[in-house]
Amino acid sequence: MKILVIMHIASEGPGTLGEFLESCGAELTTIRLYNGEKLPVDVGAYQAVISMGGPMNVYEFEKYPFLEEEHHFLKRVLDMDKPVLGVCLGAQMIAHACGGSVTRSPVEEIGWSTVSLTDEGENDPFFQGVPARLEVLQWHGDMFHLPPAAKLLATGEDCPHQAFRFGKAYGLQFHVEVTPEIISEWFDQSELLPGMLRRFGEIEEELSSQARTLYKNFVETFQD
Repeated sequence: MKILVIMHIASEGPGTLGEFLESCGAELTTIRLYNGEKLPVDVGAYQAVISMGGPMNVYEFEKYPFLEEEHHFLKRVLDMDKPVLGVCLGAQMIAHACGGSVTRSPVEEIGWSTVSLTDEGENDPFFQGVPARLEVLQWHGDMFHLPPAAKLLATGEDCPHQAFRFGKAYGLQFHVEVTPEIISEWFDQSELLPGMLRRFGEIEEELSSQARTLYKNFVETFQD
């Protein structure tokens, strides 16, 4: 099981998602776009592609040329009908590649919040085995809009578009892959850090269990 992981910044790696995949025996190939690493021309050897988060915006092609390269790469992967998972910026990149737009979110979300599954989400294989309401970590100012033929799987009070599915591609606007180390790096020098870590400690068991269920469900999309 070979999986390609795309990173846009050093601080936004796959976290517990990577740990889970490696525990399943997956071989992860990580492309660090921020370091000038190039996406592969041939993706035939990979069973799935994962695009992680980042502070940039999908439309900042001039400032971050690798975003345009990823945009075309994801379009090719989607045309091949390979399973794809996007987190935060990664979800927006997938939506954009599918023909959806990305705009400012009604509210910039930073910190812990609750997202709710839609009827489509409750019936989708990806969210099987988790509750209809999930507490997750947010850090985004933009929001994806649904591409044509996509299904909205989760919504939020402040940001209505939280998860979607397009064929075998899934996009999550929120984070479930975080660890205390990731949170500490993101909120370094912020007065929010103690509260972020305290809440993580309070919900760690529940968050970890739900995250593992989502990861397992995603893996099953390309192991069937």
